[in-house]
Amino acid sequence: MTDLRVPILMYHAVATDPPPGTRALSVTPGAFAEQMALIAGRGLTPVGTADLAAHWRTGRPLPRRPVLITFDDGYEGVHRHALPVLARHGFPATLFVTTGWLRGPYATGQAPDRMLDWGQVRELADAGVEIGGHTHSHPQLDQLDDGRLRTELIHSKEILSDRLGRVPESFAYPYGYSSRRVRQAVRETGYAQALAVGNGLARRAQGPYALRRVTVRRSTDAAEFVRLLDGRALTRVFARDRALTKGYAVLRRARRAGHLLTPAPARAGGTPCRTCSTAGRGG
Repeated sequence: MTDLRVPILMYHAVATDPPPGTRALSVTPGAFAEQMALIAGRGLTPVGTADLAAHWRTGRPLPRRPVLITFDDGYEGVHRHALPVLARHGFPATLFVTTGWLRGPYATGQAPDRMLDWGQVRELADAGVEIGGHTHSHPQLDQLDDGRLRTELIHSKEILSDRLGRVPESFAYPYGYSSRRVRQAVRETGYAQALAVGNGLARRAQGPYALRRVTVRRSTDAAEFVRLLDGRALTRVFARDRALTKGYAVLRRARRAGHLLTPAPARAGGTPCRTCSTAGRGG
């Protein structure tokens, strides 16, 4: 099997005027439409997360130039702005939802912006968007004890299964924080694959529970977006993110050793991250 390298795009909110806490990791509806047109124009073919994993597990054929379009958290703009564009192009996508942030009976009241409701999630699923898990309350999983870790994973998966009538196969780590213990728990929960960030192209050698994605931000212009698709100059594009990641990883290991739970980290750019870190870790 060839060493296929695949761009997995990580989006969050698609919004015209998002609040400050989610702005850096949002894209405008116009930018999203332009980016989807670039994918089509450059001859790439979007596939689902489960499709890519099946290719690496069983050799199931993929298009010559596959790309994955993923969204984290469950912002309302994915339904309002992204879905019509995806439908126009016939593109599949994967949405990783934090079940406690969605509007409805399971809401925790901690959502960072206006989120999807369950009717909208169902409409996205019916339109061909794969719905994956992203925990219930969006914690830093590697800082939880075993009991809380499994509660977050199992509770959110059960909610998704009950509400959508299908068992989610894919998972994305909140803030991108995982460890061998976390990855094992995700596997034991029944997920077939899990996505991080890493800001590099996905490869089979990364393993099914640590697939890398590249972050699409509000500052990502058309030229940089093309570089993300082609896997060019990613080290330079995300250099600051990777430096922050290395420094914060040392701090997190020390805190974990002291059994401390810590607040959400600062996002590259200096604003508190209520959603998912851009610093090369995960969705």
